[in-house]
Amino acid sequence: MKTKLLLSFAFALLFGTTNYAQQKSNNDIKKLISSYKKDIRGPYYRIKWYCKDGSVRDSKDPCPDSIGGGIQHASFKESALDLRKTNHLFFGEILASLNNQDFLDSENNYSRLKQYQLGKYLASIDDGWVLKKGQYYRGSVQSEDEEAWGKQFFETILKDDSLVNNNYYLVRQALKDIPHNGDSNIAQQMRSESKVLAEEIPEFMDIRIKIHGNPEKTDIYLVESFIKKNTSKINSKEKKIFDKLLQTMQEFYAPLNYKTIANEISKIKDKNNVLSSLNDFLNEDKSNLSAKDIVIKITENLDFLRYNITLFNNSKDRLALLDLTNQLEKILLIETQKWQPVTLEETILKTQTLTCASYATGLIEAWEFDLIKPIYVTTLLNDKITLKDLNSLVTSARRIVEWSTSLVKANYQETVNKYADFESFAYGFIDDRIRNSVTLNLGETVSKLNTFASDISNVNNNVMNISNQGAIRGLNPGYAFGKLIVVDGNPENIEVNTNNIYIFQKPPSDLKPVAGIMTVSEGNLVSHVQLLARNLGIPNAALSSDNLKSLEKYANKNVFYAVSNKGNVILKLENDMSDEEQKLFHKKERTKNMITVPTDKLRLDVSKIINMKDVKASDSGILCGPKAANLGELKNLFPNKVVDGIIIPFGVFKSHMNKEMPSKNKTYWQFLNETFNKATQLKKENVSEDEIEKFVLASLKELHTAILNIDLDASFIKDLKSNFSSVFGDNLGNVPVFLRSDTNMEDLKEFTGAGLNLTLFNILNEEKIINGIKQVWASAYSERSFKWRQKYLLNPENVYPSILIIPSVDVDYSGVMITKGINEGAENDLTVAFSRGAGGAVDGQSAETRLITDNSSFLLSPARQPDYIRLPATGNTKKYYTTFNKPILNYNNINEIRELASEIREKIGKQNDDNHAYDVEFGFKDDKLWLFQIRPFVENKQAKSSDYLNAISPKTDSNKEIKLKEKI
Repeated sequence: MKTKLLLSFAFALLFGTTNYAQQKSNNDIKKLISSYKKDIRGPYYRIKWYCKDGSVRDSKDPCPDSIGGGIQHASFKESALDLRKTNHLFFGEILASLNNQDFLDSENNYSRLKQYQLGKYLASIDDGWVLKKGQYYRGSVQSEDEEAWGKQFFETILKDDSLVNNNYYLVRQALKDIPHNGDSNIAQQMRSESKVLAEEIPEFMDIRIKIHGNPEKTDIYLVESFIKKNTSKINSKEKKIFDKLLQTMQEFYAPLNYKTIANEISKIKDKNNVLSSLNDFLNEDKSNLSAKDIVIKITENLDFLRYNITLFNNSKDRLALLDLTNQLEKILLIETQKWQPVTLEETILKTQTLTCASYATGLIEAWEFDLIKPIYVTTLLNDKITLKDLNSLVTSARRIVEWSTSLVKANYQETVNKYADFESFAYGFIDDRIRNSVTLNLGETVSKLNTFASDISNVNNNVMNISNQGAIRGLNPGYAFGKLIVVDGNPENIEVNTNNIYIFQKPPSDLKPVAGIMTVSEGNLVSHVQLLARNLGIPNAALSSDNLKSLEKYANKNVFYAVSNKGNVILKLENDMSDEEQKLFHKKERTKNMITVPTDKLRLDVSKIINMKDVKASDSGILCGPKAANLGELKNLFPNKVVDGIIIPFGVFKSHMNKEMPSKNKTYWQFLNETFNKATQLKKENVSEDEIEKFVLASLKELHTAILNIDLDASFIKDLKSNFSSVFGDNLGNVPVFLRSDTNMEDLKEFTGAGLNLTLFNILNEEKIINGIKQVWASAYSERSFKWRQKYLLNPENVYPSILIIPSVDVDYSGVMITKGINEGAENDLTVAFSRGAGGAVDGQSAETRLITDNSSFLLSPARQPDYIRLPATGNTKKYYTTFNKPILNYNNINEIRELASEIREKIGKQNDDNHAYDVEFGFKDDKLWLFQIRPFVENKQAKSSDYLNAISPKTDSNKEIKLKEKI
């Protein structure tokens, strides 16, 4: 899919990324990988000596003792070294001799370290991957040198308190992959070996699924039984893999030697008496402890170790303790599977414990855990719970699963996406990490809790009879019929079809209109895609990664999909639809909400630049679009919160469209109108809608290209320069600005149009501003923009773009406020989503989302976007990376947001004499609030009032009380 960078990301070339030489294409990289797999040396060239003085010698010429000696390992082929320079890709990495900081690669969000981890995973599931034959190249890698390097690497980086505290999850994961004490990532090895066998022997798939999804020690017996039953069918190669798998499983489930660990821990200097509880646990007799007892005790110690790890000043001590946390986590994962709660109370206790374990192992941050913890504590102090409070607790617990999963993705998704472009196996890496964490069993426990609550609430999903449907919940009501498309990988290159229903891990930021959407995790409630879906009544639901994989077998089949107003979800095959469901798709039903945008009031005679402060909301659709008109209104109402601005009105656009189009012997405007007249004629001739759309889109593409090359009038440019200087206090080219598209077909009471057309970020250069004006005009005729408009509007061809030009504000963080609760909360609450840097929340980022009431601020989801952009005074944008160890919005910000919402309701709501909710974009710079945009918040009334959706919405008694001792 060609990315149309809308409100938050203008052009990929603007991003401040590392400059590499001419990058190799994905096809070139695939060919290299293929050649490495076939080469007996893989990416390696020959064995060399690497001396302490920095010199490199041939294999038969050892480093002399006089220069400190050295180590021996393989050198790399020129092609592998070139790949590092051109694409920042590191295949077959050898650690010995590396510079610590080069490998850590903090400037690139630890990319090289993460690539090493991903490379180890690929090697485990693909027989060595690029080292398929090279892994047998004698002397290429010396394990003792790799371990020695790993030990000094960790002892060096763990001196950094900030690194340990802010990247706790990444550090602990790196300890599992980088050799430093003889350990290996046994859990990953066990899953990889079972995966290889399942691909060779389809009958083994059920056991492989069990090992991946619900691992227990009894799986050893399952594997042994399978071997015994199928001995005659298993060849010698497969027998070796089975033997290796059984050995790995025996090692994984071997009991932890607590006494040996206690002896090692006793060597650590513990001035703060932090380890007293840990030592008590390590030394106590565990023969009478239940799985529940062990899980709780290990979790308490993991919690305590994470909280106090930086109290230990010696990095060697930190390394020993962090290694211990990985050993304890391994036992935790085994014992957690054994703990099978019987009552509601015990299930809540287990959920509480695993939520704590999520924090203790780095999957959520301390401040996030502190917000959730009181919910469990308060509940377990009582002997009863209302259905309303139980559903609220389930929602909170489900969020922890999502926050944990999204933290793993935040750490690794960028690296996985980079590799997935040339190696599809890379997609499995994140799933493997999640399965080797408490998130797996926490998700199962929460699903069990949700099923119990759903049965009482009568809120039951009906999704193809797949398992664990408790993880599925509706976000936006609506219904749809179409072909089901399941996208498990990167969606950016997927060409979507308007009539299909899509299931994404994460939807693309420039998604074109579709019939229905399901996404893994809730995502950003106020992104442009989400707001458009809500506006058009497109059904939208969240599901788990496991749910997505379960639905893959229904891909490319016609399905019916519905989300009720209460959030229950139906997904069924076409043949299973009821008569009532089939009647929903009569043409009359699907078109009754289409509207016509009036054009009779347009003032196309106004063809001079307008000062933004001279327009009001009432000028929307007359002189300019609603962005400029509403911001002009805000400038008058909130003069200290809104920047100055200038407007290129509709009339300037129209005067240029009246010019002759090159090689056409007609004006641009005539070409546009003839296109739509021809489309109308084709419709009368019963030409298919698909063929008509192809014709229109081809013509619009031609028009789009022509507008990009249109000659701007000299008088207009002179007017632009004059107004730029008078309003912004400096010449064109000296003040970085935003160019924001602002058409007559957006921010309407019935149609939002959020993010459909181009916004250019922080443009400084005069030529880029001039060309940017043409780019913004042309964006109104892009495929995505047209398709969304025609989904709701009867006259999408009558689009008139104006342009709002405002100076850039290099905000610390920015986002969106909806002046009502969405999915949760009441009409007078606020739904707020914020991301770091500019363009926050609108483009689908994993934003910090809150429900703000008069006296509280409830976290719906923390930010999980690892990167953000800032707006330097020199123009363009610069990319940075962040961690998640503290919230984005502070206490004062939240109070100021409440005050802003109150003022908007008072000044704008009463002025318009309606109770409309508003969609407000704004940001904070040094804790000062800046307003950027306001528009009506538009929901689909048809979906909300649908008889069918109301009929499938369950009736519940939220005050019903349930005893905590009740069996679950």
